[in-house]
Amino acid sequence: MRSALQQHIFGDGNQESLSIEECAKSLGVSGATVRNWIKTGYLFAVSKGQVSRESVEKFKSQISGKEKLNQRANKSRKDYHNHELVMSELLEKVRLGGESSDFLGEYYENNLSDSYRNKEGIYYTPTEIVHDLLTLENESLENKSFCDPCCGSGNFLIRALEIGFNPENIFGFDIDPVAVEIAKRRIYEKTGFFSENIKCADFLDLSISRRTGVYDYIFTNPPWGKKIEKIEKESISKILKAGSSLDTCSLFYFSCVNALNLNGKLGLLLPEAFFNVATYEDARVSALSYQIERLSSYGKPFKGLLTGAVGIVLTKISNTGAVIDCLYEKNKFQRDALSFQKNPKSIFNISCTLDDAEVISHIYSIPHVTLKGYGTWGLGIVTGNNAKYIESSHRDGLIPVYKGSDITKDGLKPASSYIPGDFSNYQQVAPMNLYKAREKLIYKFISSNLCFFYDNNGRFIINSANMLIINDGFPVSIKVICALFNSDFMNWVLEKIFNIHKILRGDLESLPIHDKFLLGDNFVESEYLASINVERTSSGTFRVKR
Repeated sequence: MRSALQQHIFGDGNQESLSIEECAKSLGVSGATVRNWIKTGYLFAVSKGQVSRESVEKFKSQISGKEKLNQRANKSRKDYHNHELVMSELLEKVRLGGESSDFLGEYYENNLSDSYRNKEGIYYTPTEIVHDLLTLENESLENKSFCDPCCGSGNFLIRALEIGFNPENIFGFDIDPVAVEIAKRRIYEKTGFFSENIKCADFLDLSISRRTGVYDYIFTNPPWGKKIEKIEKESISKILKAGSSLDTCSLFYFSCVNALNLNGKLGLLLPEAFFNVATYEDARVSALSYQIERLSSYGKPFKGLLTGAVGIVLTKISNTGAVIDCLYEKNKFQRDALSFQKNPKSIFNISCTLDDAEVISHIYSIPHVTLKGYGTWGLGIVTGNNAKYIESSHRDGLIPVYKGSDITKDGLKPASSYIPGDFSNYQQVAPMNLYKAREKLIYKFISSNLCFFYDNNGRFIINSANMLIINDGFPVSIKVICALFNSDFMNWVLEKIFNIHKILRGDLESLPIHDKFLLGDNFVESEYLASINVERTSSGTFRVKR
């Protein structure tokens, strides 16, 4: 007989169809991926929102694990673990007490699959980061309360004990019952105090019902990108007044601020996207209203996770204008909150020194225009299955298509990819008039650098490249925009503000274009820099001319 969990995941075996949600759980992928596979013919929709069970079984046996298209989803399925079994085994080990709690915590963390971590947004904080982030000097802590709202197996809780918090004043919450039991036992082994303040509960739910200050110190590593239904996130965001910042780490930021006493201190380990991606802007604006003490970049500390981690420590008092200590790649420097507030979207560009920030502030102070409202943007063709449709040599019926890697600042490489001319086969295609525009810019999408090409031959691109048509009435020619965006200086500006690895439309629309100094069809970088009173240094960076 199947368990309730199996029935929930796989549904009733007698049904001839599965809902998209049931299908996604069965295959270990997202609902969006299931919809894409329906579009590309891998799965068959019998009605709206319902997938043929037969096509799902056929997909599992004949396609999944074999075609390159499914590499990510296959990894997720191979990586799957029976979490109920892992939990029951660990709870039994905790009950028997034969192993140290520190060992059990490490054992449990190591036995969580990558797919489970991704689904729940769980990335346990390395000890060295816990120690660096939770450093409180010259502060009397004995009668102060400490909370970790996402305590896991208790790394921040144990650190709180080490630096002077009394065990009875330490609180922790987590939705994982195994992690909670391990955290309780770790505290007991170190202090002899069996805490009832470490609870299996969802801190977000608690913060919705109890929104006033409760704790003096809150330090945590909240879930990153936990999979929650959009309608639930929007509901929580509305209650917390979180604006458009809907990721779980943003929601936890707002819930922590609400639960913090006035003059209390908050420390969070967050994905670097929190500090430089547009969707987190409301959370950044909120943080800048308080006194930020430290910003520390910790590189990429989580195995298998490409995003970097950044720590922020702030005090819940109004921003006084005090300087912020910054650490980036072992370089220590200071910034003020105003230098972040002046950035587009209040971006925290902590890779940027105070001298760099002066240049950024300077160029935005000069009258300029941006592309916002003046561009028509288009994505490259998404075939849905590159291995099936893209060929490396030309034959009748195929047309050349260009990849992001074909675009260089020195020109466009000869086409090395070809696709069938019947675009109805593909998963996503922009309006044909965009590809065929008289003039357009095509540019690399997955890149840390701006790399643009001026196209007046109606070339087609695939989705590692995007395209931009500049609307009539923009005061700078499209050729000059191409040269400006390819320039060393504009690439430096992009890096110093956004520090990202994808060239996003919103970021391009934020770049300053000093139209007064960009007349005609020719662009000379040295003349442009002289016009805006900026000079290149011997080290290859830039500074305001004195």
